[in-house]
This record gives sequence, C-alpha cells and structure tokens, in this order.
Amino acid sequence: MDASVLDRSPALDAAVAATGLTVGARVVAAMSGGVDSTVTAALLSRAGYDVVGVTLQLYDHGSAIKRAGACCAGQDIRDARMAAEKLGMPHYVLDYESRFRQSVIDEFADAYVRGETPVPCIRCNQTVKFRDLLDVAKDLGAEALATGHYVRRLEGAHGPELHRAVDPARDQSYFLFATTREQLEYLRFPLGGLEKPVVRAEAEAFGLAVAHKPDSQDICFVPEGKYSTLIDKLRPDAAGAGDIVHLNGRVLGRHEGVTRYTVGQRRGLNVAVGDPLFVVKIVPEQKQVIVGPREALLTASLVLKEINWLGDEAAIEDAAAVARPVLARVRSTRDPAPARLALVDGGVGVAFDRPEEGVSPGQACVLYDPDVPTRVLGGGFIAATERAEV
Repeated sequence: MDASVLDRSPALDAAVAATGLTVGARVVAAMSGGVDSTVTAALLSRAGYDVVGVTLQLYDHGSAIKRAGACCAGQDIRDARMAAEKLGMPHYVLDYESRFRQSVIDEFADAYVRGETPVPCIRCNQTVKFRDLLDVAKDLGAEALATGHYVRRLEGAHGPELHRAVDPARDQSYFLFATTREQLEYLRFPLGGLEKPVVRAEAEAFGLAVAHKPDSQDICFVPEGKYSTLIDKLRPDAAGAGDIVHLNGRVLGRHEGVTRYTVGQRRGLNVAVGDPLFVVKIVPEQKQVIVGPREALLTASLVLKEINWLGDEAAIEDAAAVARPVLARVRSTRDPAPARLALVDGGVGVAFDRPEEGVSPGQACVLYDPDVPTRVLGGGFIAATERAEV
C-alpha cells in the first residue's frame, strides 16, 4: 500500500470533512462485509480516528454463505472480520437475528398479507441499524456511528440536514428518510460525497480483498429472490386462492394467493382480455386481485402514515396546513415529482401536480425541498392512494 497516495487522496479529505470530528475521536463503523462499509472504516482509520468495527449477523440462511450480493451473514461476516484485521482495528460481531426477524422479516411478511408492497431496507435502517446499533455505538464510548450509505449529512441553519449523495446513481436517501433528528446528530456518512468508482479505487489502494466484491442486490434475507416462498413459510394461512377481478367487476380468473402480487404487476396474471392488464389494487380481506388498464395505475394523491419530518417547520402538519410545495419520490428508482402537502381527515397527504403511476400502499413516499432539491424533508409510508380521473 502506497501511503503517499493515501495521504493525497481526495476521498480521505472528503471522509474527514463528512465526519466533522476531532481526529482521534472514537467512531464505530458499521461493517456489513461489503466494499462500501469496509472503505468507510478504512478511510476513517487512515485519517487517525479510533475506529471500532461492528458487524451485525442478521440472518443465517445456508444459501447466504455462497450467494453473491447478500449481506450480513456467512462470508460477508468473514470478509468484515478479515478487513478489520488488515486495518488493525477491533471488530465485534453481534447476533441480531431475533431483532431482525421481529422488526424486518415478520413485518415484511405481514405487509404482503395486508396487500401492501413493503420496503424492508427502510425498516432495517429504521430499527436494527439506526436504533439498536446506534445504542451499541454509544455504549462503546463512540462520538459517532459511521456507515457506508451514499447520502450526505450537512450542517444547516437549524442543525444537521439529510441530503442526497453526490453520485445520483448510488443515492440512498430514499431508504433513509426515517432517520430522526436525534439519530442524524450522531450519524456520519463518509461516502456521500464520493462516486462508486472512487470508492473501489480506494479499496484497491488499501489492498482490501473486497475491492471487486459485487454490491448487495435484491432483498438480502430472501434466498434466490423468491419472496413468495418465504411468505408461504412464515404465513401459510395467507396463501388462500381467490379471484382476479377486472375493475368493471367481471371475474377473469383465479389466483393462488394475494401475496404473489404487487400493484403495477403485469406478468404472471394468466388472464387476458385483449389489452394489457395490470394489478391496480389488492383486497386481502376478500382475497381479490383487482386488475385494469395501465391508466388505472395513475395516482392523484396519497395519505402518509408513520411520518418522520426533518424540515425546518415545527411539524409536518404545519407545512401541510399551508400546502407546502415538495418533491415527492414514491420509489427509489424514480425521480422526485412536484407535489404539495395537504391535511386530509386529520392526517397528512400528498397531492401530485401530475398523476404518478403504480403507487402502492406500503411503499415509502420521501419528500425533498424544491428550493434545495438534494435536501430530504422527511416522508412516510403510504397508507392509501386515490386514483386519478382519466
């Protein structure tokens, strides 16, 4: 390893700037075994911080040991341990399987039973990582918990703000909207100002074995990506057959369980009426999958639940009362769209300037500031949607 290269590394400077702590301070680095979290630990260690690596064992599928693109189990834990040894830092592995099962896996299964489309990565960050692991970091005497997420923590007029990453292709702000103000005070994201090729180059410069390790993909705790198999195992009573019904009320066919369908789905319906059909609604109480034409997927507005607010207003209700303009993002792969907050039936809703397609209860709606489009104002999970009139 060429120390002179590392001394001049812009990535090292960016990591120190993002941390904002006095060099020598103790920092806990969350190490999943992937390249991002490993480089985070390496940069902080090289910068002179007292880094302690912590890895959470979240599940233990036999296939996870060999499966590329998984995390937090099997080989990934061994990769984290080897990296910590190479970097000369203490490293702890904590068994969080039961907490992960209760907070993430069970909730994932229950959401599908309710006819929703869950986002388990948000639940994992919200509960196990940014709640439980943060407490562990404090118990270890750390001044901050650093993670390898691609998001930025910037100081604002009213305290730290959450912003999108510099690299739009890697931005993970959608998955971190539930980060509270208190958590944001303690968290650090050293990679938020870097692009992924730079991170991999740093891994090579450090001589880390994970430099070319594939990124985690799909849902980490679902073997081979077959989520219906997991749900059938966890919630066998939810697999009852039912009707596939057109919006006009006509029964078109049968299905083997509502948990096999999500709003916006087109393939695998096994029904035909000439024009393409899409799942537009799931009614689990009646075991019905409602289908219709593509235009039936257009959503005019939605209602939020489990809201987290990071804006300058005292509360999101204050912002909604004045119909505050926002940029609303309903999927991680979709650009934020112009919208306005509104008060609806005592709660908070989001009305889109133009209808959004394929919005499903259970997904997150993340809100950004139109005046500073990188800034996360907060968000919530989608409780209900209103279809656009076309």
